[in-house]
Amino acid sequence: MSEIKTKITAEATVNAPVEKVWKIWTTPAHIMKWNNASPDWHTPIAENDLKVGGKFLSRMEAKDGSFGFDFWGIYDEVKTSERITYTLGDDRKVEITFKSHGNTTTVTETFEAENQNSVEMQQAGWQAILNNFKKHAESYGVLVFVKYDITINATAEKTYNTMINKGTYEAWAAAFSPGSHFLGSWEKGTKILFLGPGENGEMGGMVSRIKDNIPNKYVSIEHYGIVENGKERTTGIDVEAWAGCNENYAFEEKDGKTLLAVTLDINADYKDYFNDTWPKALSKLKELSES
Repeated sequence: MSEIKTKITAEATVNAPVEKVWKIWTTPAHIMKWNNASPDWHTPIAENDLKVGGKFLSRMEAKDGSFGFDFWGIYDEVKTSERITYTLGDDRKVEITFKSHGNTTTVTETFEAENQNSVEMQQAGWQAILNNFKKHAESYGVLVFVKYDITINATAEKTYNTMINKGTYEAWAAAFSPGSHFLGSWEKGTKILFLGPGENGEMGGMVSRIKDNIPNKYVSIEHYGIVENGKERTTGIDVEAWAGCNENYAFEEKDGKTLLAVTLDINADYKDYFNDTWPKALSKLKELSES
């Protein structure tokens, strides 16, 4: 008689339509972003042959390199935007259902427990990953408006020049990432790259254009692509999440002082990061402009 395995369930309701939820659940580039139970883990490799008999694989690793494993299985059933079943490499069965409620979707995972860890630990781990998926799915492609400003004891002309001149730009933009710089022109209508070294040392950043530039008064930048491993890309999920974002600078001078206001449309995933780094960057720009 075959052993009756304990079944465990994890569930989350995602504030997104089922078509978006399905895409983010099944696309390898998305899986690499959400498939971790805690911030000290990540998924550097994901493969997905989404069909009956097809194989999926996620390489899950601790970020410090201390441990890692392959999570893989074979699909038994694939019903687009409704249901997935698969068999894991250790022969355990998993069922995932997607129930649409219009603008929300309930994702339910039911899986057979393994014997090495407690049921409670397994449920908590799968639920944590599902919660991370919910967070990513709800924020992906969602733009939020943020504003930062600072008063600088310098003219608008000096503040403007300090902001865009190569040497001083690199000094204040280092608040985002040491080594940040730009390639291109600030002239209206031109392409410009905003670059910095990534975790692996390869150059990354944004592909942008100068929508408007009125010296000493206003600068508007539109982002429409990314630079990844030194290569420009204007398609793909990372680009979709940033395309159309605007970054605007307004300079208002009064009595020899300048109020610099920066407004941005940003990917919601990066709001905390920008709330931390933009004040630091503007403080450095103020220091440089006043010197």
